[in-house]
Amino acid sequence: MPVTTDTLYYQAAVDLLKTLIGTPSFSREEEGTADLIFRFLQDHGHSPQRQGNNVWCLAENHAAGAPTILLNSHHDTVKPVSGWQRDPFTPTLEGDTLYGLGSNDAGASAVSMLAVFLHLSRQPQLPYRLMVAITAEEEVSGPGGVQSILPELGPIDLAIVGEPTLLQLAVAERGLMVLDCTVHGKAGHAARQEGENALYKAIPVIQWFRGHEFPGVSDMLGPVKMSVTQIEAGTQHNVVPDACRFVVDVRTNECYGNEELLTMIQEHVQGIEKDCEVKARSTRLNSSGIARDHPIVQRAGELGLATYGSPTLSDQALMPFPSVKTGPGDSARSHTADEFIRLPEIREGIAHYIRLLEGLEL
Repeated sequence: MPVTTDTLYYQAAVDLLKTLIGTPSFSREEEGTADLIFRFLQDHGHSPQRQGNNVWCLAENHAAGAPTILLNSHHDTVKPVSGWQRDPFTPTLEGDTLYGLGSNDAGASAVSMLAVFLHLSRQPQLPYRLMVAITAEEEVSGPGGVQSILPELGPIDLAIVGEPTLLQLAVAERGLMVLDCTVHGKAGHAARQEGENALYKAIPVIQWFRGHEFPGVSDMLGPVKMSVTQIEAGTQHNVVPDACRFVVDVRTNECYGNEELLTMIQEHVQGIEKDCEVKARSTRLNSSGIARDHPIVQRAGELGLATYGSPTLSDQALMPFPSVKTGPGDSARSHTADEFIRLPEIREGIAHYIRLLEGLEL
């Protein structure tokens, strides 16, 4: 499959990205961009499917019984931060740089994958079933996103998740747990030696979260990372607080499942302060990784691509099958003012995905 500009649907991808930028698509509010993606596939002769704000399509040029490869990216965005010098919803081209909300995260990956799907679906026959899914609610890891359509997609043998990685290949990704912790005390008057100060009782627990190191250290992701990020205690200056609440951001590695790690944390904390409750908002966002001898990793090595462990979360956390993360753009631009993508990055991204898939045998 020769990689040439004429066959890569590059201009169609750029035009679609501009339209997506001009259509607000905050998480759980992606109806407009889902409409655009659905029509884009229809206009190019395909029969996409839709559930909620998730759009997917299967190429028909595959052999019976072939393994399934999923190209997945997302079309929702965060809300614009302060500091934008341009209208975040107006696609602004300055030289070869396209500014706009979602241009980098993850619009460039999404439109590149759609272009690749159109290109490969024209080939006589692929050695795999190729599916593309551009999904919703990724920025909030919502239940109405990719996880909600997995039963409709059927068995998946490999997913390539489109996120800005400078075209490097993330072969592992940290998981996430958010913990709500409450230390209980007893209220009293601050002027007298009364009560049990919950804030003081919380200090050794917080210090444990700050300094504890779990023994399982990943060669790609490093150790589990725990950060206390919010704290709240007291009602007024002269009342000893009877409760201290704090939030812990836990970034997990593949050495521990989230439920296993939660149990370990609860046992440690109870040993320090019996009046401390630790509850996870969710344990569903586990760390992910792929075997180093997997064909897609071997293919990346043949292409000279760098592999790494990603500290940021994506929809990989919701995929119970092998997956990697790669795409055009730079994660450092995500969620920033004046977010941008360079047009050559989209051209390179399309070619990058095609090279990864060429001759791939699962």
